[in-house]
Amino acid sequence: MESKAKKRFGSYKEEDVIFLLKDLSDVQLEGKTEEREKNIQKGQHYSETLPIEYNPPEQYIELFLSTLKDYKQKVAACTAIVSEQIYQKSGEKTVLVSLARAGTPIGILIKRYIGLQYSINLPHYSISIIRDKGIDENAISYILKKHKGAKIQFIDGWTGKGAISIELTKACKEYEQKYHIKLDDTLAVLADPGHCTTLYGTREDFLIPSACLNSTVSGLVSRTVLNSAYIGKEDFHGAKFYKELFPFDVSNDYVEAITAEFSRLSFEKIQSAILNNQKEQNISFKGMEEVLAIKEQFSIDSTHYVKPGVGETTRVLLRRVPWKILMKDPLSPYVKHIVMLAKERNVEIIHYPNMSYTCCGLIKKVGEKE
Repeated sequence: MESKAKKRFGSYKEEDVIFLLKDLSDVQLEGKTEEREKNIQKGQHYSETLPIEYNPPEQYIELFLSTLKDYKQKVAACTAIVSEQIYQKSGEKTVLVSLARAGTPIGILIKRYIGLQYSINLPHYSISIIRDKGIDENAISYILKKHKGAKIQFIDGWTGKGAISIELTKACKEYEQKYHIKLDDTLAVLADPGHCTTLYGTREDFLIPSACLNSTVSGLVSRTVLNSAYIGKEDFHGAKFYKELFPFDVSNDYVEAITAEFSRLSFEKIQSAILNNQKEQNISFKGMEEVLAIKEQFSIDSTHYVKPGVGETTRVLLRRVPWKILMKDPLSPYVKHIVMLAKERNVEIIHYPNMSYTCCGLIKKVGEKE
């Protein structure tokens, strides 16, 4: 499961994270967005191929830098709120396991915060979980074998409608049935607008700057791949390392910028936020109710084509074929980049005030109906 001559994967420092992913850098998996969307809507699983990733246009970089400036303290505060709760729960036995790839920079930030606050170097791995396919069981088994008595803490960036939270719970149950080892399925996230977990920084649907870019803010690592042509039964799930994008990589800059904010946080405010969060522990998946209502209102075939939340809407505009964007408040500072991307791609923005999310991306039906 692990190569003896271990070569570097991703642009992060190894002390920040170890990726448990099979290197598929030499495999041609990318396809044009329209063609890929057509294949997905015909039934091909999204994890079998990858969207093409380019060096980000200058305006994307400017957008990322401006949102980072505006929200770095909020991201740092949410990281601290989540980190304190993780440490209170399992202390030194914790092994941080982020879900590649949106979870990876968040896992690094949590590791760094706990390291600075408690002088403890927690192990941190990044592994794959795929909707409708489950978690990488080989990666989980590897971690548990390497860290006896470990308490795994799963980490992601944010929740949308809760698909990954549901997938994680299902995967943990299946793992227990197979191996008789119980895993904690609580997902730690910075933002939980979908009300899908009890371990979160905030339930506000705000813009986490790393949502503005793809691999260039995630260690130059692609989305994860599960394609039987390249992934054997003993392999970790796969991903590509885009070495050619090194000149445009801001992954470590992002992590350093947030880390620099930790020393400026008010411990009293962090503790107060934790107490407030502990009063708000209801997991209602209320976002899913709104998604179902949107699906009906706009005559959409599947909830898979409805992507709520700032992070998910950003992803729709960056790598899917967008149809419409719903916005609670088009003047909100959290949607400046969404407005820019929508104009660039000529996508209609609809004012949709009766929604708990800041915005919601609708994916276009591509090609003929099957």
